[in-house]
Amino acid sequence: MRRITLFFIALCLSLPVLAERKQSFGELDVHYIAFNSSFLQPDIAAATGLVRSKRQGVVNISVLKAGAAMAASVDGEVKNLLGQSHPLNFKQVNEGSAIYYLAQFPFENREVLRFSINVKAGDGVAHSLDFSQEFFPDE
Repeated sequence: MRRITLFFIALCLSLPVLAERKQSFGELDVHYIAFNSSFLQPDIAAATGLVRSKRQGVVNISVLKAGAAMAASVDGEVKNLLGQSHPLNFKQVNEGSAIYYLAQFPFENREVLRFSINVKAGDGVAHSLDFSQEFFPDE
């Protein structure tokens, strides 16, 4: 599992355009990244239960308070520009002191997707996170 954490850290560092994508809600920092599942190595995908595909994406959410990972309830949806939506079913991954939430979603062609994520952490307050990102099918 340590390899998975190192992979996600390396992925964040290798994608400078997406690096340091976070939103703060008081003391709570929510870090997020979305990418094509074909970027995953087969063993990493298998270890996390993710499907590698040219037309599947992954969204990764981490919730931190004072720099420490904390458990949260995470849900949301992704929509294309036509308004077609797909629910995001997050699963919690615990790896040492790291906690993150992964969900997969389909996309058909080159398209901009809008993500609406809801995070409820220890304070019990629901926080909303919205962002858009363009995806390209791996050819």
